Amino acid sequence: MTAYLLRRLAQMVPLVLLVATLVFSLIHLTPGDPVEMMLGENAQRGDVERLRAELGLDRPLGEQFLAYLSGLLRADLGRSLHFQRPVTTLLLEHYPATLELAFASMLVALAIALPLGILAAYHRGGPVDHLSRFFALLGVSMPNFWLGPVLILLFSIQIGLFPVSGRSGLASLVLPAITLGTALAGLLTRMVRSSLAEELHKDYLVTARAKGVRRRTVLLRHALKNALVPVVTVVGLQFGALLTGAIITETIFSWPGLGRLIIQGIRLRDYPLVQGGVLVIAVTYVVLNLVTDLVYAWLDPRIRYE
Repeated sequence: MTAYLLRRLAQMVPLVLLVATLVFSLIHLTPGDPVEMMLGENAQRGDVERLRAELGLDRPLGEQFLAYLSGLLRADLGRSLHFQRPVTTLLLEHYPATLELAFASMLVALAIALPLGILAAYHRGGPVDHLSRFFALLGVSMPNFWLGPVLILLFSIQIGLFPVSGRSGLASLVLPAITLGTALAGLLTRMVRSSLAEELHKDYLVTARAKGVRRRTVLLRHALKNALVPVVTVVGLQFGALLTGAIITETIFSWPGLGRLIIQGIRLRDYPLVQGGVLVIAVTYVVLNLVTDLVYAWLDPRIRYE
């Protein structure tokens, strides 16, 4: 397992470098002058030149890139133009809220998908199976920007059960987590059901049943672990998607997370802040893929020796 981990870490280094290069290239691939876009068309020439020098955009491209990489090694992502604070500090202040929302949404999704998917596979073709398919279709079909306001109207304004917005405790986390977790729950329910139903027809499970092992024991102790291998892959990838999906949800619920901060940076034309936020989300994707591969290798030891 150690050799596999070291090999995957070695593969991650050039990937992180590629991600950093792509994020750095955003300012040069974007049409127009980013400094003029930040300051507006009526900005004075002296202000434009001063901001360009402040961002280091007046230097040669290669020198800019080396300075950018040097800053990343020191965890220096520049200084926010609007907040006048280090971007790294702002991201560290808002990132825990995004992780909190993502973890809560994943818990909501797993709490729904695992039991419903297992029951659907156990009673394949029955009412529970049809109900799980209907729920999966319903969950995938409801976008966050529609479900979030509906939940606010129903549970916050009409019933008054949960806060409308903000991050003021566990109650304020419920509606955003349900908004983000519902679509993922629909996807995972279908994955668990199909993977487990296919596993139940494998020869080793038929042999176990022939030896008198109870069906429930075969299902939960033997089949479920192997059936979760493809599900873990989807969970890892979708957790990264929760971070980007949280941008819309955080805006709807005024959740003080990384996504809402990036939206503020875009609206305020705060280029260093937007660049740093995008980089953090991209690197998070890479790290989550590594963790997913490690869990995958733990569930299926054959992966380590390929």
